[in-house]
Amino acid sequence: MKPFLFLGVRPEDAPADDEYAAMLRCTGLDESTLRRVRLEAAPLGDVDLDAWSGIVLGGGPFCVSDPEDTKSAVQRRVEADLARLLDAVVPADHPFFGACYGIGTLGRHQGGVVDRAHPEPVGAVTVELTAAGRADPVMGVGPTRFGAFVGHKEGLSALPPHAVLLATSSTAPVQAFRVGRNVYATQFHPELDVDGLATRVEAYRYDGYFDPAEAAQVVADARTSGVRTVPGVLRAFVERYVHPRGDAGPGRTVLGDETGVRQG
Repeated sequence: MKPFLFLGVRPEDAPADDEYAAMLRCTGLDESTLRRVRLEAAPLGDVDLDAWSGIVLGGGPFCVSDPEDTKSAVQRRVEADLARLLDAVVPADHPFFGACYGIGTLGRHQGGVVDRAHPEPVGAVTVELTAAGRADPVMGVGPTRFGAFVGHKEGLSALPPHAVLLATSSTAPVQAFRVGRNVYATQFHPELDVDGLATRVEAYRYDGYFDPAEAAQVVADARTSGVRTVPGVLRAFVERYVHPRGDAGPGRTVLGDETGVRQG
């Protein structure tokens, strides 16, 4: 099968590795079929879309709505790399799933309004699928209402004009949307469980998501929220788009495997 490409943006090793492990678990893939590239570590370079069954983008501490003069050189470069990638992905309608950071990245790229009007504190929310979400082959695999973990400083106040709203919540009007038939983004974290949330709370204790003195309470509240696992939207994404034949093509070695990514 052609592998999937996972793009991470977290500079901190512990949450970056934990996120990748969660993505492996939730997709049902292994390191040979979900190959990781850490965008914060090096420029992305060219991506041969034909080498990949699909692309998954994870979350991180960057916000696309940050004032431009406060963005680091790494953040600006990551944003430029992802914009260039989406310039190819969206016209091709190539399978793409952006979680957390992905919704701001895809939303801004496609003309939506990404701002600070709908921040979400770290913790559990109830996500509700729209009629389109219930009918969607990826988002519609679970119940109409389900719990998930979030934690965001920004969100979409307005969808891109051609996007399809798939899910919403009382805390954010846009929890998931689709562009075309195959390009997805979620505000909630489909890969995140309580232990993963605890890892991120420790890593981002001083990043402005919550009062650092309340970190233990944030984790305790998550453990009593009743959220255990999110419906298997990542596995549904993989099962829908897995390509049965072909290899990843030429490129740089990542995790000991050849990939269809040429890094600068």
